[in-house]
Amino acid sequence: MERLKNKHVDPHWLSTNFPCMMACPAGTNAGRYVSLIAEGRFEEAYRYARDPNPMASVCGRVCAHPCETACRRGAIDKPISIRALKRFLTERHGPESRRPLEAKKCTVPKMPFRVAIIGSGPVGLSAAHDLALLGYSVTIFEAAMVAGGMLHLGIPEYRLPRSVVEAQVREILECGDVTLKLNSAAGRDFTISELRGQGFDAVVIAVGAHRSRDLSIPGVDLDGVHKGIDFLLNANLGYRFSIGQRVAVIGGGNVAMDVARSAVREVLKQHRTGGEGLVPNEENVAAVATREMVDVSLSALRMGAREVSIVCLEHREEMPAAVEEIEEAETEGVTLRDGRGPKRVLGRDGKVIGLETVRTKAVFDARGKFNPTFEEHSESVIECDTVILAIGQAPRLDFVHPEDGVDVSARGLIVADPRTLMTSAPGVFAGGDCVFGPRLIIDSVGDGKRIAAGIDEYLTGRPRPEPEIEVEILSHHRMFPDYMEIGRQPIPMLPLERRTGVTEVELIYDEESAVREARRCLRCWINTVFEGNEPDGSQCILCGGCVDVCPEQCIQLVALDKIEFPPDVLEEIRRDVDIFHVELDDVAAQDLGAISGAAMLKDETRCIRCGLCAERCPVNVITMEAYSIKLRDVERASAIQGD
Repeated sequence: MERLKNKHVDPHWLSTNFPCMMACPAGTNAGRYVSLIAEGRFEEAYRYARDPNPMASVCGRVCAHPCETACRRGAIDKPISIRALKRFLTERHGPESRRPLEAKKCTVPKMPFRVAIIGSGPVGLSAAHDLALLGYSVTIFEAAMVAGGMLHLGIPEYRLPRSVVEAQVREILECGDVTLKLNSAAGRDFTISELRGQGFDAVVIAVGAHRSRDLSIPGVDLDGVHKGIDFLLNANLGYRFSIGQRVAVIGGGNVAMDVARSAVREVLKQHRTGGEGLVPNEENVAAVATREMVDVSLSALRMGAREVSIVCLEHREEMPAAVEEIEEAETEGVTLRDGRGPKRVLGRDGKVIGLETVRTKAVFDARGKFNPTFEEHSESVIECDTVILAIGQAPRLDFVHPEDGVDVSARGLIVADPRTLMTSAPGVFAGGDCVFGPRLIIDSVGDGKRIAAGIDEYLTGRPRPEPEIEVEILSHHRMFPDYMEIGRQPIPMLPLERRTGVTEVELIYDEESAVREARRCLRCWINTVFEGNEPDGSQCILCGGCVDVCPEQCIQLVALDKIEFPPDVLEEIRRDVDIFHVELDDVAAQDLGAISGAAMLKDETRCIRCGLCAERCPVNVITMEAYSIKLRDVERASAIQGD
């Protein structure tokens, strides 16, 4: 194993060799743990999934998995089910499992600094976790009666069980000197300036976005119009939230899907307990198998069709919600009315009786700016007695005062340095939805990690260490048999007839399915290297054997006079020569297009890492090499303590 310390790793090289890792804001090397699952090494795989991501158990259930979007297997057929495989691991060894593996705990001397974190959502918990491992004393202030932020208050329990959130929070609190104070609200119980006055060396604002955006159309003040966040907060805390028989949810994002699917469950619960309720519409009754659900559905239909509708500006293919969320909502009886915008809420005697909509012409203008336009004379009315607005969220920042020195933008978001996430007030950091607006949970986890690194740099004056790249030459690289023939394994789902209340809908891979799915991985961090014993590859005899044996035709031998070398390509080659010390056999980069010779070209996007080219090469110029990136923050903390 050779270790290379490279301070100028090319971003394109990283994206090529670690696509899923570079797509993950938390820096999780998904390819490594997927590959370990394929080998049946589950405990080791869990470590790879958990160590960089303190919210691994949560992300195994509700992450929007940008790693899967980047997965190169998706360009061939379908990406690896990375999120489902992570859940397979956490169900075995996470804090929610019966045999949990102990998470990393602080093993370095205590740092002489105290950090206050406002908010216990994914940003606050992630920052607390990493700071605690570095030896900092951390106090988390949470306004609610429970920890977790929107993980607990906003995401329905059928997607994320509260027991999982509680186990994840408990694990983080036990990793070091971390104190949690519930029912402690910024602005009511303390101010930022007061925290600084109490001796906290740094303050983190991680309050999320808990305020529903308003919709300025006639009728929104009628009885029966609710805000999506308010509905979810009440439903998730177990409070009774009375809704009618016909519900229209306005919005096309994941929150709108959560609201709609929660509404289905809420009205079913009301119906069974004697209140007014809502059940799947007539088109979906045929998909219901058990007698109980059929009885409820038919009874409701005899009383009058009851339905939950989602009304969104975007057409289905443009909706911001995840495709699987849309499909699951429809499966559960939600009617999608896409490509329509709300014009006004209709009422009678102060109560909602309908929602008038108009057909969308375009959502964005020519410059790509959000600016919806509508078709004339395309109005239609959806009969409903409840309207729930799920059109976005915004943070509550009324606790930020001028004397705090924290700048807030015209959009109502905190302004922070994009690298360190420190605000305009020295020592005050912020991240997540209150800085960037609503986005993915894993983005917030990544923000928490960046904040922890930024605080460490700010308080110690030491920059973060550069990543270490480890290179291992593989003498006998082999992929799993038939790995290209294995199709994506379907994620098991709870049958429709059992989707009631808080019962979790998405289930878990069994061991056989998990291993089979993991064996589809292309192992992007393993690459063909054309060098042999000489760094310039001069031992190559140009036999073309590698070209002939490549099943994907991703390797070519091309005459130099057939290749164009634009200035930007030449500049990149010159940069690679300087960074990686590549030899060009005494040829200057700028002369490549003016001499005779041949070049070996490889299309990395098509390579399936089969290793046949290395096996075929008669002079061993081609090798298969595995790369890994490591960053040891805790080791660095130990070094700081020893100074």
